Amino acid sequence: MQFTPYLTFDGNCAEAMAFYAQLLGGQITYQGTFGEMPADAGMPPLPEAAKKRIMHAHLVVGAQSIMASDTLPAMPGQANDGCGGGYQKPQGLSVSIGVETVAEGQRIFEGLTPGGQVSMPFGATFWSQGFGMVTDRFGTPWMVNVVSEPTKA
Repeated sequence: MQFTPYLTFDGNCAEAMAFYAQLLGGQITYQGTFGEMPADAGMPPLPEAAKKRIMHAHLVVGAQSIMASDTLPAMPGQANDGCGGGYQKPQGLSVSIGVETVAEGQRIFEGLTPGGQVSMPFGATFWSQGFGMVTDRFGTPWMVNVVSEPTKA
């Protein structure tokens, strides 16, 4: 069994995934827009504003992956549900990254902070030599945790 975070964005999914690929040393193995989807008889026409948004993206980092998409813009008569009726900020979750060294944790944490909001600065805790929490400029909440260097008692 494997769990894969699936992130949603408000029109900046391509930019976010390119940034994550560069920062985390991964590769985007698929990225397609809503405008590239095959036509379906039961599907209403897409507004122009939706056609360039990302319908699905898949980033692979080693044996791990993150998937993502943009939400469709809010359209008249649709609920604001995040699927077809506009963007909602993530709440009640974070993407947790376990790294091997303090240096790698610091590098990733510092990469995520520009334009974002730090909720816990990166530093030693009672369970780890390095841990920090930040919501990046794309609105994704992250926890960076050093897993291989336990805190000395």
